Amino acid sequence: MERKNFIKLTLGGLAVASLQPLYSWTKNLKEDDQKLPVLFIGHGSPMNGIEDNEFSRTWTKFGKEIPKPKAVLVISAHWLTNGTHITAMDNPKTIHDFGGFPQELFNVQYPAKGDPILAKTTSELITSTNVGLDHDWGLDHGTWTVVRHMYPNADIPVLQLSIDYNKPAQYHYDLAKQLASLRKKGVLIIGSGNMVHNLGMIAWDKMQEPEYGYDWAIEMNSIFKDKIANGDHNALINFEKLNAAAKLAIPTPDHYFPLLYNIALQDDNDEIQFFNDKPVAGSLTMTSVKIG
Repeated sequence: MERKNFIKLTLGGLAVASLQPLYSWTKNLKEDDQKLPVLFIGHGSPMNGIEDNEFSRTWTKFGKEIPKPKAVLVISAHWLTNGTHITAMDNPKTIHDFGGFPQELFNVQYPAKGDPILAKTTSELITSTNVGLDHDWGLDHGTWTVVRHMYPNADIPVLQLSIDYNKPAQYHYDLAKQLASLRKKGVLIIGSGNMVHNLGMIAWDKMQEPEYGYDWAIEMNSIFKDKIANGDHNALINFEKLNAAAKLAIPTPDHYFPLLYNIALQDDNDEIQFFNDKPVAGSLTMTSVKIG
């Protein structure tokens, strides 16, 4: 992936200085009194981004209930990279990374600002690898379809952290732990994917049937929930060893890895709340988790 403007970012002093009035809160990232929760959201179909349904209504509900964050950081299943990168532009574009949907969906623009200073600060929190400051990506549908329901006024900066697809599950879990301090500094961290996600086995004839799931999908979803509720992170990191159905639930780990970023941030005193806990089209689940 191109990394245009890298030199501009490394020179950075004047650019950062000019942004200080707008992003002064991020300069020192002072801790707030209240630690924000962490969300893993099953985002499902891109159509959830424009539909008023039970899933999107729950996202709207959480946007009203959670203390208003200073920024949102999303780990989306749809930004897979070599290496780890974070969006660092002032105005991230709305990415329509899908096909075959109504024009209404392609017309959506979610004009949330970015936050270059927070991006740089976050990159410096991560010491296990070099984090690139990205100016080419934006907000893909794993992010904006959810966040636009939570914060429809687009008045909160939104950043994305990429998933290094060459790394194993343990790498992502360990990297995520380095983001823990952001929870007390006004940053809402969201993992956006799906616990059970097998597009190759979708029951197209059951698309309109509510809560239809294959037996193996329901079984694995239940196992995942049990492991999350009991804090069995090791089992979730080594998901391939859970049982044979895990290979059906997670044929590729892109939509599962965001969950690891969330459970890594779970504290001993955090409450666990599951929501949107339903299968869709046989081989997907919308099950989502609020931690804290």
